[in-house]
Amino acid sequence: MSKSVLYFELTTPVEDNRPVYISGSFNEWLPNKEEFRLNKVEDGKYILKLPDTIKLPESFEYKYTKGGWNQVELDEFGKPTANRIAKVKTGVLKDFVPHWRLDGENLSGNLMPDIRLISDEFEIPQFDRKRAVYILLPHNYETSEKHYPVIYLQDAQNLFGGGSEFGNWGIDKQLAVLAARGHGDVIVVAVAHGGEQRYQEYSPYNNPKMGKGQGRKYAQFLSKTLKPYIDKNFRTLPEREFTGIGGSSLGGLISIYAGLMFPEVFGKLMVFSPSLWVSPNIYFDAIDFISHLPTNIYIYAGGDEGTMMIPNVEKLKQTFQRQGIRKTEINLSYEPEGMHNEDQWGKEFPKAIEWLFFNQ
Repeated sequence: MSKSVLYFELTTPVEDNRPVYISGSFNEWLPNKEEFRLNKVEDGKYILKLPDTIKLPESFEYKYTKGGWNQVELDEFGKPTANRIAKVKTGVLKDFVPHWRLDGENLSGNLMPDIRLISDEFEIPQFDRKRAVYILLPHNYETSEKHYPVIYLQDAQNLFGGGSEFGNWGIDKQLAVLAARGHGDVIVVAVAHGGEQRYQEYSPYNNPKMGKGQGRKYAQFLSKTLKPYIDKNFRTLPEREFTGIGGSSLGGLISIYAGLMFPEVFGKLMVFSPSLWVSPNIYFDAIDFISHLPTNIYIYAGGDEGTMMIPNVEKLKQTFQRQGIRKTEINLSYEPEGMHNEDQWGKEFPKAIEWLFFNQ
C-alpha cells in the first residue's frame, strides 16, 4: 500500500441490500455520490480508497450513509452519532457502525419487544414475600413458533420504561436494535428488587456492617421457583446452555453466586460492576466451583468505579482460570472512563447479549 493513499475500512453487523457511502467535508456532504461508494469485500466489511483527486485539509469530518441522510449511521442504541473527525491523510481508517437509520426511523417500532407484567405480586416462597416480575418477549414471539433462550435480570426498576431515580438501561430499545441486527431472539425476565430488602436478598453472605445476607434463598427462588414457571408458560429453550442470569452492582454479585451454586441451571452469566467488596467469600466459592459444564461469563468493569473495581474483577477472573476449567469462557470488558451507573451498564448490555447468546 502506498503511503500517500488513504483507505477507509468499515465493518458493520447489519447486512441488507443498501450500498454504503462515505460523506464528509471533502465532498460537500453529499450522501450518495457514486465515487464515494464503498466496495463490499465480504459480509459486514467494506473498503474505499479515497479518490486521488481529493485534497484533504489537516483535519476533516465525515459520516457513513446507506444512500441518504434518512439512512445514516447510528450508535449501538439506535441514536444519531456525532461527525467522525480524522487528522490523517495516509494509511487506513478503521471504523465500525453498529446500526443504521431506516427510511428516517431510528428504531423500527415493529422490532420493539413485547413487555408484559407477569405479576406485580409474584410469590417468593423462600422469603414469604411478593415481587413484581416482568417479561420482555421478542417482537416476533406471537407470530412464530420458535423457542427462545432466556436471561434473568435483577433490578427491573432500572432496566426499561421510565426507569428509576438512578436511571435506565433502556433494554427495550436495545433489544430492538439487536433485532435489527438479527440478534433479538432472546427472552428477558426482569425481577424487581425489594427496596430496603435489596441488600439482604442480593448478598450471599453475612456482612458485619451491612447485615445478614439471604442470597442463597434468592438464588433458589430464581432457579427453583421462577424459572420453572417461565418454562411452563412461555416458549423457552430451558436447557442451561440457553439460560442466563445477570445484573449490576449487587445484582452482579448475586448473579455470580447463582451461577456458582446452580451451574446446572445457569450456563451464561452477565456480570456488570459486581459489588465483590461486599462479599469477599465469593472468591472461595469460585475456588470450589468444580462444574465441568460449559459456562460463559461476561464481566464488565469501569475505570471510574473506585480503585478496587478492576482489580477485584481481575482477581475473580484469575480465580476461575486457576481452576483449569477449560469449558469456562470469560470475556472481561473494560471502559477506562466507565462509571457505576445505569447509563454505562445500558451501553454494555447489547455487547454482552451478543457475546453470550450469538457469538459462541
